[in-house]
Amino acid sequence: MIILINISRDILLLLLFKDTLFNKSKKFNLKKILIISDTHSYVDNKIINYVKQADQVWHAGDLGNIEVLEKIEKISKTIAVYGNIDNQLIRSEIKEYEIFYCEGIKVLMIHIAGKPPYYNQKTIRLIKNERPKILVYGHSHILKVIFDKKNELLLINPGAAGRHGFHKKRTMIRFEINGNSIQNMEIIELGQRSKLPDSV
Repeated sequence: MIILINISRDILLLLLFKDTLFNKSKKFNLKKILIISDTHSYVDNKIINYVKQADQVWHAGDLGNIEVLEKIEKISKTIAVYGNIDNQLIRSEIKEYEIFYCEGIKVLMIHIAGKPPYYNQKTIRLIKNERPKILVYGHSHILKVIFDKKNELLLINPGAAGRHGFHKKRTMIRFEINGNSIQNMEIIELGQRSKLPDSV
């Protein structure tokens, strides 16, 4: 099931990018983004089908095993961070946090950010120093999309796509980035957490 999130484009752009220096002469290409987190070693065909539709996959940690990362990377460009359950093999391949640009938007991704607006000290420092426009995080297994007015950034937690944890429904989020614009944000419901087949 896909649920549309109605965010006023004009209002979101005004809040997110009023202080952004933007080179109008630079051309951007629309990017289809899939955000996933807390797979806990589980990837099924539903997840893979959405990965195939994405230009980029952002994984916000707790992959569970290196095979999850390898499967996704074979299909789509992947940016991932490790979570608290991830072992040393995963931590040797990816970082605790990532700061990157997608088109004209600066993104900070970290697994444990704290409970907004009371971020942990590391996240507060990163926000202050880097001034991202999007903060992607995981860990809580609770899907959340809110705007942090104080720090002028969009918070995105896609919930949990795996089958381990207390969440009832498995979820992801996808949207499009076109230059400085976030468009067509959707919640993807992957079904109930319990009674799932084995990972592919």
